[in-house]
Amino acid sequence: MKKLLVVMSILSLFLGCKEVAKKQQTVEQVVEQETPKKEVPFVWEGANIYFLLTDRFNNGNPDNDINFERIEETAVLRGFEGGDIAGVTQKIEEGYFTDLGINAIWLTPLVEQVHGATNEGTGNTYGYHGYWTKDWTALDPNFGTRKDLENLVKSAHAKGIRILLDVVLNHTGPVTDKDPVWPEDWVRTGPACEFTTYENTTACTLVENLPDILTESNEPVELPDALLAKWKDEGRLSKELDELQLFFERTGYPRAPRYYIIKWLTDYINDYGVDGFRVDTVKHVNENAWEDLHKEATYAFEMWKKKHPNQIMDNNPFYMVGEVYNYGISGGRNFDFGDKKVDFFNYGFKSLINFELKTDADKNYETIFKKYSGLLHTKLKDKSVLNYLTSHDDGTPYDPERKKTYRAANVLLLTPGASQVYYGDETSRSLIIEGTQGDATLRSFMNWEELDSLPEIQKAHKHWQKLGQFRRNHPAVGAGKHKRLAKSPYVFSRTYDNGDYRDKVVVGLDLPKGKKSLWVKGFFGDGTKLYDTYSETEVTVANGKVILENDFDIALLELVE
Repeated sequence: MKKLLVVMSILSLFLGCKEVAKKQQTVEQVVEQETPKKEVPFVWEGANIYFLLTDRFNNGNPDNDINFERIEETAVLRGFEGGDIAGVTQKIEEGYFTDLGINAIWLTPLVEQVHGATNEGTGNTYGYHGYWTKDWTALDPNFGTRKDLENLVKSAHAKGIRILLDVVLNHTGPVTDKDPVWPEDWVRTGPACEFTTYENTTACTLVENLPDILTESNEPVELPDALLAKWKDEGRLSKELDELQLFFERTGYPRAPRYYIIKWLTDYINDYGVDGFRVDTVKHVNENAWEDLHKEATYAFEMWKKKHPNQIMDNNPFYMVGEVYNYGISGGRNFDFGDKKVDFFNYGFKSLINFELKTDADKNYETIFKKYSGLLHTKLKDKSVLNYLTSHDDGTPYDPERKKTYRAANVLLLTPGASQVYYGDETSRSLIIEGTQGDATLRSFMNWEELDSLPEIQKAHKHWQKLGQFRRNHPAVGAGKHKRLAKSPYVFSRTYDNGDYRDKVVVGLDLPKGKKSLWVKGFFGDGTKLYDTYSETEVTVANGKVILENDFDIALLELVE
């Protein structure tokens, strides 16, 4: 009996020790999981930018849907649809953009639009898109209030997301029965642009009835009577005039049209701390005007930082990306007007929108990636391009029928350079809308209901999320140097170095289903622990390769911290 008691005591003690060991092991594992990952720096060269039409994304405040008696019947998708700043903020706070791996949002212009409707040949249209300015100093109430914009920027910054405002310096809105033409010392109303020389691309109107600001002029002008009367009615005439006086005293600029508008545009930086501008119709304005805009935008950004030291995200300077229509990355630093070449990167632009990727997108991956990496690290060193496949005004988008959404995600999000996700790319929002004319077909309301209810769209959306998060978490994807590691199955690496920070990733595409071997020799040494963020699997390098077994045709490999 004594022997039995002794045996039981020893057994009890042994089991107790094992239990304690288990508990200690569990505690250690928890501590290990809580170890913070190294901070990922934000770099504009590899940004993942979400571009949306404010009016077509999400209606956060139905009370602001109708203003200025904009109730005339319009052509299909050519009137206001209700989207607003509050709706974008709502999606920021819900984590929609964070889950998609977005680290910057570009919103169409928010300034007050012409009040009347007009017909450009595609049916009655209002300025829902934001490119028809009536007053640069006011927000359009259809989009929201100044408080709404303040909340949006703060909410975005709290999530590590930058805000880009779309700005227009080239033209006013069209003339309507409610919106008079600006004075002739402010605008030209002809001739129409021919786009064959520098002169007939800059000193002209884009389309009929779109008055062109005399941005090349240095002649002082008075403010339009209609604008002064508007400000007086709104009770802010003296405030606006006092601010202009201070601006022109500080800068010494002549009171020429472009300088008034530059002051009004940079106020949004000074007041809200927006991080960058997407600049509209760049090639239609003399390039020195963009240098002026960049100088004043940079000044406003630095002043905002000094006033808000606790809200500074990092040391990135103010960012400007330009829309030089039909610029392609192969052109390097120059855009050819036919009789003159201009290097817009020399006039304040960090980046230009690249119109070339959609024509490259069906080439094999290595051809695309090698080309872009090569150009970005030679001709375009220290600059970048913003790649896209669909947009609001490109009538020949890649995959208009949305049959290649996985391919589109792979190309857009893995090609070197910054990426522009156009709202609905990730949800296969239809680009072919019955009854529309012209670019209206590209601008339907965001298809939230389909995302909520259709499994195939949810599955594709998940693919965009995984790639987007990988891109956001690794500057190497967009800003790093590309190198092919293996041809079949296709495996490549990206490496980004900046001071003490180094980022290395490996990606496999077009992989076979089931068991697959990815060659990483020469990039990751044997014994290196890697994590495939796509299949959520940890692997170890052995004999120069890693083995995965799943049904995915893609692998996104990062170092285990």
